[in-house]
Amino acid sequence: MAWFEREFIAVPETGKNQLVYKWPDVNIRRYSRVIVNADEIALFVKSGQVMGALGPGRHRIDADELPVLGALVDTLSGGNFYRAELYFISTREFTGLEFGGRIADIADPVSEQVVTLRVFGEHALAVRDPAVLVTSLTGTTDIDDPAAVRSWCRALLLKSMKVAVTRGVSQGRWPVLGLSGHLPEIEAAVIEHTNTVLYEYGLRIPRLGNFDITLAPEDTDRLKRLAKDVTYIRLAGDFRQYAAGELALGAGHGLAHHGNEGGFLGAALGINALQQYPGGQVASPSPAAESREQPALPEGDRPSCTRCRTVNPAGAKFCIDCGTNLSATRSHCHDCGTELVAAARFCISCGTAVAEK
Repeated sequence: MAWFEREFIAVPETGKNQLVYKWPDVNIRRYSRVIVNADEIALFVKSGQVMGALGPGRHRIDADELPVLGALVDTLSGGNFYRAELYFISTREFTGLEFGGRIADIADPVSEQVVTLRVFGEHALAVRDPAVLVTSLTGTTDIDDPAAVRSWCRALLLKSMKVAVTRGVSQGRWPVLGLSGHLPEIEAAVIEHTNTVLYEYGLRIPRLGNFDITLAPEDTDRLKRLAKDVTYIRLAGDFRQYAAGELALGAGHGLAHHGNEGGFLGAALGINALQQYPGGQVASPSPAAESREQPALPEGDRPSCTRCRTVNPAGAKFCIDCGTNLSATRSHCHDCGTELVAAARFCISCGTAVAEK
């Protein structure tokens, strides 16, 4: 019964998605059949060295048919077993592997603001050299864990992303805002750097999938506000005019949403700001404007009080100082009959002297 249980050696269904699968038994029965799928390669390893390889197909484990096994096996129990480690390595690309994380805090050369960059996306992973992969990772990585090798490659990819992006932004080749337009260049630089590191492990990253480099939310809002302010200042002419307009808009917003709770004070400040010249000085009406608004009247048309001699506004009927009836004090010239202005000493029509009362 044991003969039939060990007759066929192949990767089980649970190991189809693994980069490397190790056959659990190091005692391989003579004449067993090894089934290698089209996207696999099988390696016999002894004492940390690859002694033989099997390509896709069905192979019988026998030194007579596989001469390479002659230098590999130790015969036990009458030559019925070969003692060796057998690995199955997948040769296809593993796509859709996620990666991501924080890249670095970096100064934007355009806005001179320090921002935090992050990356999220997918990548593909493939074996460059199966022999190098097995001999370099079997002693340091748990081959039975399918996520171990991928996790290590993901960490190296993120490290390469940090180096490439930080270097490109610092040198001014890539702007912080608009990095999506440079994704092909970033992908090429990151893959080159990552594959240089992965070369000694027999692995490679053939391509990156859909990935994006973004800013932290608070940094995005800050740069958007800064870009808006710079544009509006350029349109307004200088910062003082832009600040005055922003203050007035804020006051109006406060009145619309909060009623009198601080709105009137903001409105007053905004109106005061809008009344300023670009130089920052408050505008005041010119003397000519004051003259137009309040035209000066001849003093003779403004009646004077006979009691206190106060000059009153034109048309006044009572003295603004003592309350004397101004109309009662008016008289006429005894020569021509012209009405005399209060406190007049001569007639304004004929020049006759007014008699003292």
